[in-house]
Amino acid sequence: MIPETIVKQSLETNSYTTFSADNFNAYVMNTYGRFPIAIERGEGCYIWDTEGKKYLDFVAGIATCTLGHAHPVMITTVSDQIKRLHHVSNLYYIPVQGELAQWLVQHSCANKAFFCNSGAEANEGAIKLARKYAHEKLNIENPTILTAHDSFHGRTLATITATGQPKYHKGFSPLMPGFYYVPYNDITAIESAIAELDKDKRQVAAIMLEALQGEGGVRPGEITYFQRIREICNEKGILLILDEVQVGMGRSGKLWGYENLGIEPDIFTSAKGLGGGIPIGAMLCKSHCDVLEPGSHASTFGGNPFACAVGLAVCQTLEQENLLANVQQRGKELRIGLNTIAAKYSNLFTEVRGWGLINGMELSAEQEVTSIDIVKAAMNEGLLIVPAGPKVLRFVPPLIVTKTEVMEAMDILAKAIVNIIK
Repeated sequence: MIPETIVKQSLETNSYTTFSADNFNAYVMNTYGRFPIAIERGEGCYIWDTEGKKYLDFVAGIATCTLGHAHPVMITTVSDQIKRLHHVSNLYYIPVQGELAQWLVQHSCANKAFFCNSGAEANEGAIKLARKYAHEKLNIENPTILTAHDSFHGRTLATITATGQPKYHKGFSPLMPGFYYVPYNDITAIESAIAELDKDKRQVAAIMLEALQGEGGVRPGEITYFQRIREICNEKGILLILDEVQVGMGRSGKLWGYENLGIEPDIFTSAKGLGGGIPIGAMLCKSHCDVLEPGSHASTFGGNPFACAVGLAVCQTLEQENLLANVQQRGKELRIGLNTIAAKYSNLFTEVRGWGLINGMELSAEQEVTSIDIVKAAMNEGLLIVPAGPKVLRFVPPLIVTKTEVMEAMDILAKAIVNIIK
């Protein structure tokens, strides 16, 4: 049930007042199917609701809270930076923005970075960059970008059009022209689409894909598929764009998802885990496709000192605390636990898949049980997980998660499943 009151803390007096759920719904647009808990605070991999109940957080703001909650590095960085400078226009040089760009470039295949506020904005920037490149470098009058069925690239008009899921398009037509959808992990479909669009004088300027589809069911890209796409792009001058918003920043066990595929993109995007929960996005590219110039793209808040200081702190902590090794080991333990549960309830589950600390557990299509059913049952027992479609459970804990916490999550999940199938 929906909590009767939502506790609101006064920063001035450190006292608490109540704010009713009815009032919340009266003033906040109804754009989310909210679960009936109100979150008050967090520490590490745990969060507490306003009634004092503790939850093990395997959602992490949907693959966003890289360092968990209230990490000392985040606390210190936020406090220090807000005292110094939180915002200034990009009309001036921002030193910490340059430092973050340098770190990202030195730790990736990119040469340049553009900062914004979210994954959708980063992907929007990548789309704009690809179109400008198509016009200026390829002389394509009607450029088309190939994207995949079941993809997810954001909520702006361009990025929901790029998203290959009709449910996100409903009610927002006319959609943005210039996109064409193909099945994921199907190279024949890519080759056929390029040939078909060439005949219609809708030449392919870019192919935009997720290294691993997150919202589309936690489906990893196949190595041979992506390597052949890279070859095709090289042969035809097509740009390869990888959406790393969910899988990047170490979540796959490598810093970037593309490293699992043995290829390098021309453009890739980052957000979510980049700021560890502070809003920031980045669109990164190689030098040959850096065709933006003053006036062609911008962002008022993008790359501000506050967000960049936190982003840099997250990047440096990933490196200094060797969190990639933790992601790899905890990911193996998580998949072992999930596979053990799936084997025990083989009539309920069909597959466990993923990389590092982004993993999916697929339910049988023949069962009436949905991912939401299990998410709610797990929540009741003190574990937060998130769906990736109606039949896939998604597990994306903070990258600092411990072996003990992974085992705790598996125990709670098993208990929740027992309650479901009673």
